[in-house]
Amino acid sequence: MTKQEEELRAAVSRLQNRDFGIYFFTVDTHGNALASIATIYEHVKVLNELGYKATILHEKNNYHGVGDWLGEEYMQLPHVSIESKTLKTGPYDFIIIPEVFATFMDQVKALPPKKIVMCQSYDYILEVLPLAVSWQNYNINDVICTSEKVSNYVKKLFPTISTSVIPVGIPSYFKPTSKLKIPEVAISCRNQQDAAKIIKAFYLRHPMFGFITFREIRGISRRQAAEILSNCCAAVWVDDISGFGTFPVECFETETPVIGKIPNLIPEWMEQETVENGVMLKENGLWTNDLLSIPDIIAQAVQRWLEDVTPDVLIENIKNSKGYYTEEKQRQAIELVYGQYFTDRINELSSLADKFAEAEKQALTEKGITNETVQQ
Repeated sequence: MTKQEEELRAAVSRLQNRDFGIYFFTVDTHGNALASIATIYEHVKVLNELGYKATILHEKNNYHGVGDWLGEEYMQLPHVSIESKTLKTGPYDFIIIPEVFATFMDQVKALPPKKIVMCQSYDYILEVLPLAVSWQNYNINDVICTSEKVSNYVKKLFPTISTSVIPVGIPSYFKPTSKLKIPEVAISCRNQQDAAKIIKAFYLRHPMFGFITFREIRGISRRQAAEILSNCCAAVWVDDISGFGTFPVECFETETPVIGKIPNLIPEWMEQETVENGVMLKENGLWTNDLLSIPDIIAQAVQRWLEDVTPDVLIENIKNSKGYYTEEKQRQAIELVYGQYFTDRINELSSLADKFAEAEKQALTEKGITNETVQQ
């Protein structure tokens, strides 16, 4: 047995015994809540619960972490920094890299672990990717997406890359309040200036609603966000480059009407059907293409709430949009998709080991050495 074959057989054995690492490269948010980071941590949490060795991989030793906004149970998950220089990997390991880190992909392309991209934001894919360079130039052939829409976009960019979909899971603590909602409007905008402009315009155009309070969903824990959403009479969402739209889905779960600017990539939960002249949108929110009209739509929604005349079709469609993105469905997809990656890696390394064995056998045959000769 050659050294290469021996190493590959040992790697296969480690994979079969779940003695390998799955390292999720993660940026430090410095205490700021990000849905994309929450998704990464959920994958790590579930994989550890399933008996695998999943770890958060971050750059610096002084990593702030997510305890402030996601909870201390997530900070108890395994973490390792690149700066510590303690990370040792082999062909039996996996590195999961967010789509925006093309530079990191380039840095690790020669390392032996299997590399997989986690793509949650389609808009970040090309942000730092060099001209005419594909992820396959970094020895990456597999991508995990959080929606079919993002998966389809990835396939258009990289036709020969394989994609899998693991949906977002909304925690069960996003739920309707048992009390009456209050005159507050939650607002979530990717650009904080958009939020400020909407709020200022609302008070200028509709001074009679000066008693309405806006609550920005920024810099707070996720549980606090769930509580605020459940109590608010309406919510506002502006995120042109959203790849999925976690915030509106959280609004559905709390049965809070959401007013939103239609993003560039229409999410699957918003799209009803494609027709000859375009896309029909579900009436599960108050959707608009006009950012400047949002203050007026908020005023209309608040007025209807005060008069208790919110359209029945809106209320019904919000309720019908609940329950599609649960933690249980996410967990099932994590187990299935990663399990397939692990199986495929075992088959890949086993096949490669077999080729080394066959090449060695052929070389010995050409020299006139057979098994019988070796035994003699």
